Amino acid sequence: MGARLLGIHTYGERYGGSAPRNGAAQCVKQVTAYPAAHAYDPGTRMLRVGDGEFAPVAPEVWNYAVSGMPVVKSWLDRRRREPTGRKSSPLDEIGPESWDFADELLGLLRVLESTVALQPEGAALLEEVCAGPLFAAAELPAPTAAERRAPEFSGAQAAF
Repeated sequence: MGARLLGIHTYGERYGGSAPRNGAAQCVKQVTAYPAAHAYDPGTRMLRVGDGEFAPVAPEVWNYAVSGMPVVKSWLDRRRREPTGRKSSPLDEIGPESWDFADELLGLLRVLESTVALQPEGAALLEEVCAGPLFAAAELPAPTAAERRAPEFSGAQAAF
């Protein structure tokens, strides 16, 4: 299961996986101008990106989050005419002249569709693991003081 998910999440570049080639979401209206905003309508399953439209986008795909970060919204926010998000250098101000991300967006939507489709299997696997023999945290070896210390980084490494 882990190898399958890593294969999907790396767009087929790892673990012998393959990038999801087909998905429900399609570009139904091309984005012709750099978008200033985006919006999602769960009733119609329509994702509007500027003047473009992508559908059907399942609510589970739109709402998919990692550590509380909504993946699709965050991805789109970073690709708006005036991107939002953390800026770390003046290079963040440099961007493409036109919005040419429809294929990348569809790729992301396919990855999330595939991930959502595997969730029932993942839940069943988790149940199976939890129903099997478990061990208590007290059975694990205690880390040494050196293992508890945060790693030290040089200035060059800390920049990344």
